[in-house]
Amino acid sequence: MDMLDAFFTKFSELINITLVYSTALIFGALGGIYSERSGVVNIGIEGLMVSGAFASAVGSYYAEQADMGALSPWVGLICAMVFALIFALIHAVATITFKANQVVSGVVINFLAAGVTIYLVKMLFNGAGQTDTLNDVFSKWRIPLLADIPYLGNAIFTAYPTTYIALILVGVTYYVLFKTPFGLRLRAVGEHPSAADTNGIKVKRIRYIAVMLSGLFAGLGGATITLTTTSAFSHNTISGQGFIAMAAMIFGKWHPFGAFGAAMFFGMAQALNNFLRLFEFSKHIPQEFLYMLPYVLTILVLAGAVGRSKAPSALGEPYDPGKR
Repeated sequence: MDMLDAFFTKFSELINITLVYSTALIFGALGGIYSERSGVVNIGIEGLMVSGAFASAVGSYYAEQADMGALSPWVGLICAMVFALIFALIHAVATITFKANQVVSGVVINFLAAGVTIYLVKMLFNGAGQTDTLNDVFSKWRIPLLADIPYLGNAIFTAYPTTYIALILVGVTYYVLFKTPFGLRLRAVGEHPSAADTNGIKVKRIRYIAVMLSGLFAGLGGATITLTTTSAFSHNTISGQGFIAMAAMIFGKWHPFGAFGAAMFFGMAQALNNFLRLFEFSKHIPQEFLYMLPYVLTILVLAGAVGRSKAPSALGEPYDPGKR
């Protein structure tokens, strides 16, 4: 019984760590779904998460200086959404209004966010390579009664508030996309924009809203990493999490629940990196292999998903009303 209890205890810890690492991926994948369901490729999820991570660190830092206490991380979340929204707007203007290549624009957003944020960090923090460490970050919430359930309570019902928000937004996104008139219009724009335009749907307006939403969600994803895991922002805070979120979106077939499952899978791959270190045998495994694990799994999963995931029909195609 002691061995069985130890197994379930370790397993519940693994699930809890998986939720921690999956949360940012869930936000990023949901943001990508909104944008790409409307027909706009958003390679810039990585850059949007970088901008959100930076803004949350800076916003929380100055909120701490103003003695806002426990409200500081919430201020950081708001700052993350606003700052990421600005970068998303740049992508929207370039791809929707000026019909720039969507992939190239997304790559530019990634480089722009990386450059601008590091420049601002050095300017705001006296040339330092990262922001000052935050004192007031999110702590885990225990849901009354449910958190007392053996094993399950520690695994699921003791989590950061951002994790609960992400889980709720998975359901909200599904409802918005598949149960509301707005969701129907957004999906129509991504499948056949000219037909949608003929039926009176404002294609450019819908796509602008969708890209803006992707910025909000991705910004939350970046903020989650800063406010729960690193407590500061530097050039390697995100480290490819945006690209893994995009992989989760594709592997999940541009569906909120599919993306959630894929994000949990990739989150577990990252959690194993930390979880395996709890065991003695991990000392004999080169650390580089453990760090490589989530990225190798991402490549393998995407290679297996090629040909099986069908993207929205008009994805990547700028809409020109004069050519319908």
